[in-house]
Amino acid sequence: MTDDPLDVAERWAKEGRRVALATVVDTWGSAPRPVGSHLVIDGEGAFEGSVSGGCVEGAVIAEAVEIAAGAPAKLLEFGVADETAWEVGLSCGGTIRIFVEPLAAGEGAAA
Repeated sequence: MTDDPLDVAERWAKEGRRVALATVVDTWGSAPRPVGSHLVIDGEGAFEGSVSGGCVEGAVIAEAVEIAAGAPAKLLEFGVADETAWEVGLSCGGTIRIFVEPLAAGEGAAA
């Protein structure tokens, strides 16, 4: 069984790693993960948890690495109406919005 992503985020932040937290904030139609699902990513691309799966998750991880390195928080949206949806693998007919935010070193993750 994997660790809870929020526990991992807290542990990694306390270890001084640069960390970003991705959270599913909205879904419409068919979506692989429910609102409130989390993915924690460190500055090296290590991750724990899930917000979607497949190539969508890869795109979120790529954005999160930049955010962990100091880029501002970002709201990402993937959906079948978006021409990139087919590229990143969300062809299920739904839409998913994921908020990706940095966590400061030593900062605890909020539930």
